[in-house]
Amino acid sequence: MHDALLDAEDVFDKLHEECGVVAIHGHPEASKLAYYSLYTLQHRGQESAGVSTWDGKTIHTQKKMGHVSDIFTPEVIGKLPGSLAIGHTRYSTTGDTVALNAQPFSVHCNKGLIAVAHNGNITNATELRKELEDRGSIFQASSDTEVVLHLVANSREKTLAGALREALLQLEGAFSLVFLAQDRIIVARDPYGFRPLAMGWLEVPGKPSAYVFASETCAFDLLGAVYLNDVQPGEMVIVGPEGVTRERYTTEKPRSQCVFEHVYFARPDSLVFGRPVQTSREMMGVLLAREAPADADIVVPVPDSGNTAALGYSAESGLPYRQALIRNHYVGRTFIEPSQAIRDFGVKLKLNPIRALLEGKKVVLVDDSIVRGTTSRKIVRMVRNAGAREVHLRISCPPTISPCFYGVDTPNKSELIAANSGIEEIRRFIEADSLAYLSMPGLNRAVSDTKGEYCYACYTGDYPTDFVNIDQLVRAGKKAGV
Repeated sequence: MHDALLDAEDVFDKLHEECGVVAIHGHPEASKLAYYSLYTLQHRGQESAGVSTWDGKTIHTQKKMGHVSDIFTPEVIGKLPGSLAIGHTRYSTTGDTVALNAQPFSVHCNKGLIAVAHNGNITNATELRKELEDRGSIFQASSDTEVVLHLVANSREKTLAGALREALLQLEGAFSLVFLAQDRIIVARDPYGFRPLAMGWLEVPGKPSAYVFASETCAFDLLGAVYLNDVQPGEMVIVGPEGVTRERYTTEKPRSQCVFEHVYFARPDSLVFGRPVQTSREMMGVLLAREAPADADIVVPVPDSGNTAALGYSAESGLPYRQALIRNHYVGRTFIEPSQAIRDFGVKLKLNPIRALLEGKKVVLVDDSIVRGTTSRKIVRMVRNAGAREVHLRISCPPTISPCFYGVDTPNKSELIAANSGIEEIRRFIEADSLAYLSMPGLNRAVSDTKGEYCYACYTGDYPTDFVNIDQLVRAGKKAGV
């Protein structure tokens, strides 16, 4: 959904990805396991990737712009010895798209050698950075993750765990952090639990068991690791020579797990927040079919984001499921623009309709979201031009009306079509015969949120934290006169 296959207008039409993190402790091929884990998490970020390892003497780091499989050749993996590793795959939500912002970040300070990687968005990073710079800290990158390293390095606590605890208590916003600190791995989640972080166990023949951490459990499946549980909100887990230590570094806040993980971010074969993503998405489609039935002949997903919800819609409605849009998975992140303008070039490069399935049919088109609306309009046109008699667009979440400050790079509020237009206006803009979204109660039910443990701020504008950076408010178009 974030592919660079879309043209310049389309780039801002979909929610951008966040990041993926992994950590390995106690495996002789830790760098390879980190690589395989990042490969499974590539969908969470396609801008840059990196791995840091500890070999008993020093920290080795390899990171670069690009895809995981392109960066980590056998030669590069060979430069990452050791039995401890952390890894990161990035799509920028803060900071510029430059190599300096690729993670993990590492530093040699009075706490020793440390490397860190981060998923989320620290909302008070600008203020913390200014305070640190006023005290003499020098920053190399514009990512909020580097702030964490400086907080640890500047702490007067004598132990790394104490310094990290002190640093974590100064952070606002969303973070799932993985630290590599010489002989130990330390991981932590923010007290609201915005971003996921799962813990697993991996048998190592002839040696003590290895522990693994990842943003999603699909990484464990590839490694053959057993999912144990999630790192809890407000919890810090330390895995070192003495074993596993789990502690609450702060009081847990009301849980605010990102619901968009289940709507789109995570792979359907993952457990996220302890719940199967596949189950949530199918239920979104089932409930959408109940709430917004259509007089149609077939159900067609917008691949790949609409696939699972479309299955649910088809099962509940009784309409046949047809994969009538074929996605090209083999086009790179850059492509040669045509010398003469081809209408809707970006979408046509990414998707191609099967006319034999669409011609003369009334189609229910299922997707996970509409942000600006330009891509949705092009897809509706494509389906109609392929011969569809009618196109009924169904969205498996509520209208996106507010930017996210917790790790999702959404456009300004002024660019969110649902924040500025009613459903009928949106329908006319995207040129569909009908348009319907899943309701908020429907989404709540689909993820089985019986205790109010998810964040729905992008659909409600009700943010779970009090602090919001003024730069972010300006960016969201909320400042007077903007």
